[in-house]
Amino acid sequence: MVSVLFIGGTGRISASCVREAVSLGFDVSVLNRGASGLRSVPDAVRTLHADLDDDAGFAAALDGRSFDVVADFMSFTTPRLRRNVELLRDRIGQYIFISSASAYAKPVPSLPIRDSSPLRNPFWQYSRDKIACEEYLTSVYRADGFPATIVRPSHTYDEFSVPLEGHWTQIARMRAGKPALIHGDGTSLWTLTHSSDFAYMFAGVLGRAAAIGEAYHITGDEVLTWDAIATELAHAAGVASPQLVHVASDTIAKAIPSIGPGLVGDKAHSVVFDNSKVRALRPGFAQKVPFATGACQIIAAHDAHPELCEVDHDLDAAIDALIASLP
Repeated sequence: MVSVLFIGGTGRISASCVREAVSLGFDVSVLNRGASGLRSVPDAVRTLHADLDDDAGFAAALDGRSFDVVADFMSFTTPRLRRNVELLRDRIGQYIFISSASAYAKPVPSLPIRDSSPLRNPFWQYSRDKIACEEYLTSVYRADGFPATIVRPSHTYDEFSVPLEGHWTQIARMRAGKPALIHGDGTSLWTLTHSSDFAYMFAGVLGRAAAIGEAYHITGDEVLTWDAIATELAHAAGVASPQLVHVASDTIAKAIPSIGPGLVGDKAHSVVFDNSKVRALRPGFAQKVPFATGACQIIAAHDAHPELCEVDHDLDAAIDALIASLP
């Protein structure tokens, strides 16, 4: 039985990957702080506890353990990744690093985006840090054969996450009869992937010798405009005719700096992905959760968990001010 350690394991993407791995018969462990949350792990999963910022505690939790595969969902900068690699390098058969499709060059030079498309993001530090992590892993693979595999999710969601800038604040605005803020003219193309669909393809990478030294992005097939995304969420929330106000991405970034880098550095650009490379590892993929279904799941889950329905009042006021300033 192939043993897999998920560093993380209860996040938006990783929880679905854990469930998929268990369903396929992998021997699954997760390592995290053990904080309770909405995304639980199956009973068959072994749980290890450590604060990932505590080097000594992290090492103690893994002392004497080895794994066929480690899937790292929690490294965002090279110092943490380097620590993990040095600690685990002689005790694993494959190290899967979760990067980000936001690392691809923006503006996008050509579509569709392929796994070999260039990496560059001058707008968003998060993406630059992921690129640096990839470069580090590539260097240790080339230098001494460290068994690295890179996976780049694009915009992956589950029922507990709202895939709009502003998250639940935008839903609350539409339910209150206020306009939602949409970047650009609302017609740029975007790919949303339900975490369960991501997990199906991710499982094809686990324990695959052919995947070592390779990089893959994983997305669904559905391509939507941002107007369509907002409208599906509005309809699921019971808003038949949502008001959508379109504002240039650069203008939004200047007025609301908190969402600027992720917008200008990623979401403002049309993206369409060629997933043929990863599909060769697990043929037969068919997107099971179209966003019309996913939007209903999101609203139902949030309505069932009022603690998730948090309105950012500062952001709400900033959107009002920006819309009021428009000519």
